[in-house]
Amino acid sequence: MFFYTRYPSSNMLKTYFSDVKFNRCITSQLIKWFSNFREFYYIQMEKYARQAINDGVTSTEELSITRDCELYRALNMHYNKANDFENVG
Repeated sequence: MFFYTRYPSSNMLKTYFSDVKFNRCITSQLIKWFSNFREFYYIQMEKYARQAINDGVTSTEELSITRDCELYRALNMHYNKANDFENVG
């Protein structure tokens, strides 16, 4: 969800998190949390793209993400800090 909108609406949050009892504070915190996740993701993508351009990549076919890639490592460490989710690939 956070890939598509910077600040999800309260209605969108209520749709995805029906078990949460919303109030102004909780809604505000969730909006900020999703915004921060989205911002981190796009910052990492931009860093990866800039590095690829500096390395002479001229086509998307030349790009690949592997488990050894710095981008993969950075995203996994940020979004899966406790290693709750097994990474496939």
